[in-house]
Amino acid sequence: MNRWHVVHTKPRLEAQALENLERQGYTCFLPTLDVEKVSRGKFRITTEPLFPRYVFIQLEHATEDAGLNKQSWAPIRSTLGVQRLVSFGTSPAVVGNELIAELAAHHQARQKPVAIFHANDPVVIQQGAFAGVEGLYQRLAQMPDGEARAFVLIELLSKAIALPIAPEHLKKIR
Repeated sequence: MNRWHVVHTKPRLEAQALENLERQGYTCFLPTLDVEKVSRGKFRITTEPLFPRYVFIQLEHATEDAGLNKQSWAPIRSTLGVQRLVSFGTSPAVVGNELIAELAAHHQARQKPVAIFHANDPVVIQQGAFAGVEGLYQRLAQMPDGEARAFVLIELLSKAIALPIAPEHLKKIR
């Protein structure tokens, strides 16, 4: 009988651990999420693990009561990118098939990337002449010079003004 377990990876090495485990013949799953990031003044989409430092792995059990097949344990621990198999005491943690099925369905039906800012999010300007001024994020637009600018609604002299700001100069107010 096969069961899903959780592998704890080394920091930011989930993809390497996944690749190395699959190369050894294990069935693994790394749920990911597309996230919008600002890098060098431009928005870009990056793919990040849904659960940083964790990869799901399917392992064969000898019997219902015998626990983990000892033959499978050593290669996992010594795989590049892997730190350890998540355990409770001496028993490896088991993840339900239903949870893995839901995560896989969500992973395959990916929607739009998770945006940094949404319309009417409260933000604060961090750099420039308006540093420290709070406003409401409105939208992102490409300018004629090719640079992206975020439009922020601020109040200036008792009047609402849409101010174009470099996206990396904004911080969301939680």
